[in-house]
Order: sequence, then C-alpha cells, then structure tokens
Amino acid sequence: MLQIKNLRAKIEEGAEILKGINLEIKPGEVHAIMGPNGAGKSTLSSLIAGKEDYEITSGEMLFEGKDIREQAPEERAHQGIFLSFQYPVEIPGVSVTNFIKAAVNETRKAKGQQKMGAKEMLALIRENSEKLGIKKDFLSRSLNEGFSGGEKKRNEIFQMMMLDPKLAILDETDSGLDIDALRIVADGVNRFKNKNNAVLLITHYQRLLNYVQPDFVHVLAGGKIIRTGDKSLALELEEKGYDWLTN
Repeated sequence: MLQIKNLRAKIEEGAEILKGINLEIKPGEVHAIMGPNGAGKSTLSSLIAGKEDYEITSGEMLFEGKDIREQAPEERAHQGIFLSFQYPVEIPGVSVTNFIKAAVNETRKAKGQQKMGAKEMLALIRENSEKLGIKKDFLSRSLNEGFSGGEKKRNEIFQMMMLDPKLAILDETDSGLDIDALRIVADGVNRFKNKNNAVLLITHYQRLLNYVQPDFVHVLAGGKIIRTGDKSLALELEEKGYDWLTN
C-alpha cells in the first residue's frame, strides 16, 4: 500500500529532518512509530499527507504503486490517505455534521460517485457517532470550537470512520486523553481497521498500544528508523526510554 524508500526531507530553506526513511505498510497492518521529541515523527506523517511545509530532497514515496510526492493534499485524501492532526483547527460557524457531509461528498465526487443521500448519510452519522459515544448535541457544535482535547481527538476518529480511508495516519491521537477517552478512541481504531486498510500510529506512549495491537513498532530517532520490532519493543521503550537506543 505505502512504500517509502530512502526518504530525505527538510523544512523549506531549513535544516534536514528526515535522513533516509525506509518504511513499507501493507493492507491489514497496524504500524506504530515512536521516538523522542524532534525525531521527525510528525514531519513524516505530514509528508505522507502532503503538507507543504517540508521539501523532499531525495527518495521515493509510493501509494498503491503511484508516486505521490508531487500530489496536493486533497488529491492524496481522495485516494484514501487520512491524517488526524496533532492540533486540529477550529472552524467557527461550520457544524461537525455539515463539515463531515461536505468531506464525504467531496471524496465521492472525486471518485466519480453521486452525493450520498440524506437518509443514508444520517444513518451512517448515527451509526458511527454511537460507536464513539458522541451525543447528538455534539454534532451540531462548530467544528472543534471550544472542544476539549479529548473531544477534538474523538471527533477526528469520527471523521476517519465516516471517510473510511485506505490509510489512516493518527498523529499523537492519544495526547491529552484521560483513560476513558483513550479507550473510546482506541475502540474506534479497532472497529475501523480491517484486511483492506492500514493504520499508522504516531505516539510517544506505550499506553495506546495496550488497546490497539500493532503489527510493527518502529523507533524513529535522528531522522531515521533505528529499530523495528513488535509490541514488546514498545514495552521495552516504556521501561528504558530511548537513550539505550540512541547513545
């Protein structure tokens, strides 16, 4: 599904951040990327999604066999790449429901499909909001305006489930969540993942991986993936930190 080969990237007119990333994600897999602050984790997720703050200097990035390095963020989104932002933006005056309706129908339009009917859309919104414990009044609020950290993250998972992407990139979705909200968000991820899609989790903490079972755990430090393992690697990092790998 996603193939990244020797990817190097920098901030525009700035320092190099990624220094040769190699990563392959196949359908049905859950990958977790962990690492210290400033390692390049969020840079990698932003590059996959197409954010324009960074410049790729060399390497390949293929999604379903197609080079996506020059594609705009909306093109990648329409192909099935979803990014849950670390700090979701507020959009006053646009309700959660209206935003998600527009997003779903824009994706369908890009695929040459007709708009989803109001009855079908309402049923899908109700089904997914109930799975995440989202109440009806929440859906009528302005997008992220006045939302707590947990509400913002829960809303992002709701958007993911509604858009049903092929690759979901969750950038520190567990940040700022209490244990109840963490469980609800993790349950949403577990309901979403199947043999046809894939999930990339960017996280500092092992605790999310207590609820979402990763197939692979990667440690990103100094702009490179320096270690790959299974969930036991995350447990080891929780106990020892990163110094034993980076020194």
